[in-house]
Amino acid sequence: MKILVVDDEALLVKGIRFNLQNEGYEVITGGDGLEAVQAVQNQDPDLVVLDVMMPNMDGLTACAKIREFSDVPIILLTAKAEDMDKLMGFDHGADDYLTKPFNILELKARIRALLRRAGPRGEKAVGNQLTIGTITLDLDARNAYRDGALADLTAKEFDVIEFLMRNPNRVYSREALLDTIWAYEYRSDIRTVDVHIRRLREKLEENPAEPKYILTKWGVGYYFRK
Repeated sequence: MKILVVDDEALLVKGIRFNLQNEGYEVITGGDGLEAVQAVQNQDPDLVVLDVMMPNMDGLTACAKIREFSDVPIILLTAKAEDMDKLMGFDHGADDYLTKPFNILELKARIRALLRRAGPRGEKAVGNQLTIGTITLDLDARNAYRDGALADLTAKEFDVIEFLMRNPNRVYSREALLDTIWAYEYRSDIRTVDVHIRRLREKLEENPAEPKYILTKWGVGYYFRK
């Protein structure tokens, strides 16, 4: 597995690289957002660890640009802990969010979790599909399609839609989705669920303002209508 680590703090990058290499990962590095975008384009990493505050191009902008051509899992690093900053990260396509200073063991755990959820990249589909209406999930390749057209989902977005489609017509509260999809990671950030639901509607619904499949049960939670 190849991991891209991008931060303008050279000592931090050195420490992360040392620890990840000891875990058996191949590690490539960069110092700003522009280098991050170019590295994803040219070196095809399996996961990106990306700082938010960087020169030349900040991490949020780099994250959004990467999402234009890649669904590689992205973990954002930031010194800001406010909920709104986290939601901005998810809005730009991040899969996970870690506030500095952080424990390297927690970073490793989140990397393992994202890589496990993303599955092997580049695998061919072998027919294991889940289809409801116009939405199809290729569970082996972890791709989603709307009317046969590929929808570019992040790893977390795929986790959410797969869970809801496997349990159609059952309403799940935000807390239940946090516990199931994010485990302990964002238990206090209820709006994280709202952001992912909104992005899924934008990518999978014909009319996101009037969704047909990914629905809200007001005052309760979300469900997938079959």
